[in-house]
Amino acid sequence: MIRQLAAVAIGGAAGAVMRWLVASGVQRMAGSAFPWGTFAVNALGSFLLGFLFVWLIERSTASELIRLALTVGFMGAFTTFSTYSLESVRLLQEGAFSLAFGNIAGQIIVCLLLTWLGVQLARFI
Repeated sequence: MIRQLAAVAIGGAAGAVMRWLVASGVQRMAGSAFPWGTFAVNALGSFLLGFLFVWLIERSTASELIRLALTVGFMGAFTTFSTYSLESVRLLQEGAFSLAFGNIAGQIIVCLLLTWLGVQLARFI
């Protein structure tokens, strides 16, 4: 358990640093009118997690610690949107269309609503 936690922590630290580097670099290049940095991180993270999932789980003999460090740690800190995207795609591939669209629409609606509620609560108290 300690080794798994360490793998996730090390991967997470690297993913968080990389998220900041990529997002701030893209935003600096693109300007501030649109959140291109976050958009780029989410798009790149979605691609990378899809790739890593197949490569590490289906085609590689990488150890559990490497898989945890790269997927849960690095990608989890780089972007959680990639996890949401992969889970939605997997539901679609499994033919669970109502669950997939429930996940897609539900997370967008619920998360936007809760973000708004969090802002309102912080302004109220």
